[in-house]
This record gives sequence, C-alpha cells and structure tokens, in this order.
Amino acid sequence: MAMELPQARSVEANPTQEQLRGWVLDLMPKDRIVETEFGNINYTARILARLTPSTFVVTDGPNVKQTMSRAEAAEWAAKQDAHIAEQDMVLIEGYIGPDPGFRTAARLYMEKAHSNVPAMQQQLFFDKDGDWEPDFTVIYTPTLRVPEHHEECLILVDYDTWTTRVFGSDYFGESKMGGLRMWNKLIYERGGLAMHSGAKTFPAEETPDGEEKLALIIGLSGTGKTTTTFRNVKGSLPVQDDFIALMPGGKVYTTEDGCFAKSYGLDPDDEPTIYGGATSPEAWLESVSVDRKTGKVDFFDDSYTANGRVTFGLQHIRHRDPRDLPQAHYLFILNRNEAIIPAVAKLKPEQAAYYFMLGETKGTSAGGAHEAGKSLRVPGTNPFWFEEESSMGNRFLELLASCDLEVYLLNTGRVGGGDDDERSKKVKIPHSAAVQHGIVDGTIEWEEDPDFGYFVATSMPGFDDEELLQPRKLYERQGRMDEYKMIVEQLQADRAAYLAKFEHLDPIIARSAGV
Repeated sequence: MAMELPQARSVEANPTQEQLRGWVLDLMPKDRIVETEFGNINYTARILARLTPSTFVVTDGPNVKQTMSRAEAAEWAAKQDAHIAEQDMVLIEGYIGPDPGFRTAARLYMEKAHSNVPAMQQQLFFDKDGDWEPDFTVIYTPTLRVPEHHEECLILVDYDTWTTRVFGSDYFGESKMGGLRMWNKLIYERGGLAMHSGAKTFPAEETPDGEEKLALIIGLSGTGKTTTTFRNVKGSLPVQDDFIALMPGGKVYTTEDGCFAKSYGLDPDDEPTIYGGATSPEAWLESVSVDRKTGKVDFFDDSYTANGRVTFGLQHIRHRDPRDLPQAHYLFILNRNEAIIPAVAKLKPEQAAYYFMLGETKGTSAGGAHEAGKSLRVPGTNPFWFEEESSMGNRFLELLASCDLEVYLLNTGRVGGGDDDERSKKVKIPHSAAVQHGIVDGTIEWEEDPDFGYFVATSMPGFDDEELLQPRKLYERQGRMDEYKMIVEQLQADRAAYLAKFEHLDPIIARSAGV
C-alpha cells in the first residue's frame, strides 16, 4: 500500500505540458529561466548533478550504502511535510514501463514553484490509465534546503515504503532516479536484472538472417550510452535511453517514454536524432548555455557545467515501439578509457560477467565533481544498485545462462593517453558506428589478444585505424612497449584486487579474467 501524500495548500494533479510551461514562466526566478531560439525553455539549476554524498538509505539494519536510521528519517519527513503544508504542489502520475503485465505505477509530488521538473518527468512516464494505483512515490521540495548536509541537500530512499524524499536539490535527475533506483530492487525480486542500459533494434531487412535484433548498451552517464543508442546504424531505431529489465530467456522490458540526454557537445551531424529532440519546442532544457538576450543555444559552452541536460518525448523522434521486443541479442559494455582498451573487443561467454562486474570507465561530470576525470569501477555501470553488488553480478551470470547474448566491450574514449597527450588517438563516433556495422553484418575478423584473452579485430570494413583496434600496435610504433606491459600488469592486478572485495561474488566471475 502506497503512503498517503502530505497535505498541501493546493495540489494540481496531472496538468498539461502547456499548464506546466505557464507556471514555469510565471513562478520561477526570471534570472534562471529563458526561452530559447527553438521555443523551448531552459532552467539554470543550482545543483548540477546527482548528489551521492547527500543520499541515504532509510534503514535500521546493515547496508553497504550510506544509511540513516528510521527515527532520524522520520524527523526529516515531518519537517518536509510541514513545509509542504504551506506550499502549492504539483502531482504527476504515470507508469514506469508500457506493458500492462509488467509496469510500475509511479508518482512525483513536487513544489509548483519548480514546475520544470514535473514537466520533464511527465515526458518520461507512460500515461496513466484507469488501472493506475501508486507503487512508487517521489516527494520533492527544492526550496527546503538542509544546511546540515552536502550542498544543503538530502535524499532519503526508503525501500520498505517505496518512497524517495528529496530536499534542497533542483536537479531533475533526482526525480527521474527516485523511481528507477527503487525499480532496481523490484525487478530483482521478480527474478530479473535492472540494467543502466539503452536499447536499440536493428531492423530485419538489415540483418544477415532477416530477423530483427535487439542490442543493449550499458555505460555510466557521460560514456556515450545515449549517443550509441540513438545513432542511426543500419537503420537502427532507439527503444530506450536509460534503464531496462533483462529477464530470464533474454526477455527485455523498458521503462521510459522519453529521453534524458546530456546536451554538451550535441552536434546535428554526429547526433541528429538527439539534436532533433533537444531542439524541438516541446523539449525541456536544464543548465544548458543560452544567451539571455537572443535565446541562442550553445551546446559546446561548458563554462557553467558540462552536465547540461534535456528531456523530450520519444514521440518527437524516430524510434521503435517499446512493446513486444525481440529477445536481447547483443550487449555493448561501454568503457570511456584512455590507455589500452581497443575500440571493440569481443568477449568470450565466460568473460561477459567479469567485464560486466568490473564496470570500468573514466568518470564524467554527470556523476558529480567527485567522479569527473577519475578512473572508476561501477559494477554493471549501474550506480543505483540497492545493495552490495555481488547480487547484481551473480544474477547477470544466471541470466547469461538462460539466453544467447553476444557481449562486446567498446571503448568510447581514447587509446594511448588522455586528450592532452598528442601521442594518443580518439575513438570517434563514426568509429563506434563502424563497429556496430561490422558486428551486425558479421564482417569483422578477430584474433585472440595475448594479454587479455578476449578477441580483437584484425580487419573491419569502414574502420580506418588498426591502432584503435589493436592498441598494442600504437605502443609498439611509438616505442612505448615497456609502458604498455606495465599498464597490462597493473590493470590485471587492480582488477583482481577489486573483485576480491566482493565476498559473495560467484568465484566463476573472478576466474574469467583471461580465458
């Protein structure tokens, strides 16, 4: 049974996008709101990313996540309820997921003075119908700051009541993840695995066997997950931007009816689908650079933040209906790296859970200042798992045994060094597109890598740089083989030490490093 919502001075339930737009223009601070050249609205937020240091799981028991006792959380809840009693609120109701037999009713209860967040959330929910009864609740009060906590913000996650309370933050991502974070636990209880994943289909007429193929794309925010998902390769159609459920047998369910994309570097040539959605009049922008006098949008200006964001409904772009998807056929694990990870590596079945559990990448601004630029390991590239991540890796291993999934590791960063190292080379968006072409067409020639045991490409149509495919060759040409060998040894040692920390992890996963 869902909790009863706190009483408010007034409540507007399920307003239209037009009503929300009017409240944004009338009620929100004029110095933070601007109408852009595209006719949509940008809000410059105070908080620019998710606030992990401010997020607490409400429990009196043990948990590997940061926790708060039920008694203390109740005190904060009472303060929020008292604050809401004097506020005008907006209530947005809808579904996470479109399938009648596999969807979750969710709601957002938000201060009307920040109506841009309900407007953005409404674009991601699937429409409410007559069967709707609330499962998940997010209660959100940006104007109630908490000086005692990081950035004067507090996020309380209560899995027992399926409720998230957000204080102080005005970043839309806390609304979106308020529901999806809890959805991780719900899907696990149903025997599946919630994955921080995009999804796209390759149409039957573009595959060698004439059958539609579904690809899943996992990666931390900022590693190219949305770009890879929405990039048109062989007529591919995006299905989902951010979270899916993988069930036994490879069955996949989606979550959102819209997209929440990073806007920095958005280019109409490289990313035409996302650009088209972001520049539609119906889109909502957050912390994007916009000239206040002219409304001119600059997607390449990161002087305020590189984590500008945009939401738009899938109906505004070409996409594949999320219902009745084929079984998952491919899994692309994205790793924005800067050293010796090739543009693509084909993983042996035994290695898939190993690299899934490692979840390696270079952090970006999307994860907050504490992650940007750092080498990260986040199991499943999913920072929203509800408990110690061994259960996620073990469940993935179980699901792999139930389906036929081809798994690939894709580097969306560089080879040979960072962007300030002139000896390095960038893996560009066309390179990643050529990789997808080759995978679907089956035209890549592979050989086993002597150091890591996965397969690297020896040739690929449309790919013009063998040193991106086999980083060893770049290091050999540049006389850096001692450096290469040192990186290999250090990486293998670090990976072994990292996985050893997960005492409940199936030992098969840790033993699969170089098979």
